[in-house]
Amino acid sequence: MRSNLDDMLGVKYPIIMAPMFLVTNTKMMIEALNNGIAACIPALNFRTDLEFRNALEKIRNETDSTALGVNLIVNKSNIKLNEQLKSCVELKVNFIITSLGNPKFVIEKCKKNNIKVFCDVIDKDYAKKVENLGADGIIAVNNKAGGHAGNYHPNELIPMLRNHCNIPVISAGGIGDKSGVEEMLDLGAAGVSIGSPFIACLEADITNEYKEACVKYGKSDIILTTKLTGTPCTVINTDYVKHIGTKQNWIEKLLTKNKKLKKWIKTIKFIRSMKVVKTAAFNTTYKTVWCAGPSIEYTKQILPVKDIIRRLVL
Repeated sequence: MRSNLDDMLGVKYPIIMAPMFLVTNTKMMIEALNNGIAACIPALNFRTDLEFRNALEKIRNETDSTALGVNLIVNKSNIKLNEQLKSCVELKVNFIITSLGNPKFVIEKCKKNNIKVFCDVIDKDYAKKVENLGADGIIAVNNKAGGHAGNYHPNELIPMLRNHCNIPVISAGGIGDKSGVEEMLDLGAAGVSIGSPFIACLEADITNEYKEACVKYGKSDIILTTKLTGTPCTVINTDYVKHIGTKQNWIEKLLTKNKKLKKWIKTIKFIRSMKVVKTAAFNTTYKTVWCAGPSIEYTKQILPVKDIIRRLVL
């Protein structure tokens, strides 16, 4: 049952350009797919279903790739899930990556429509659950990942998941060059998911300041903050982040622990954090919080997507 990602998706290299909230766009997807790797775009990057469908159709029209993926948030905070999944099925995407919730419904729907499902996991218990639900593979989110990182070092997480699961394990986090890709494959990963090194690409529509920050800062400048969503999230340790701190204040902690309010507070914080990240991506101010992972260490200049891929495979 263990097969390599390139065989599963019909690509030249066992690499997924990871879905990045507000960063990944159709131009990046097309370039990635036309240069031998898989690529995944968050459905939440689009305000309306029409915009989402138009984007998928544009990607389909400009590439012959069989590795077009969509990232779906599958918890209750995503009120658009059913609509997004319907569009994915109707437009025949090749795979879906699920995040932050129970993927049972998505897996069942995709199985009927020949769409592969890979699920974000951070430990063996959840990995075994999604395997039992019928997932086609696991995105092993390690402690070097950007965004909501996991708890384990990749050298520990990959063997752990391979020993407990019989479906392919795709390593996510900390990879920015060819040697990093090869290291994960040698550990037994079926492939790798890479996000942060693609932030500073020419095709991204984010501000140049965001891209330059990925060039200027390195892995030692990446820290975890709970200020955005209440869940630890990796950001660049700018002067503003240093000023506001990285821990929730006592009121925020109290509200997120209240059983009756917990669900609503999480939803409010999720919506608020999306607005903060959107502002940072498209409008640079002093109050900027840039999300990124330690693998920006490998970003030395702003490059086209195809050149970033070249660094990963040659």
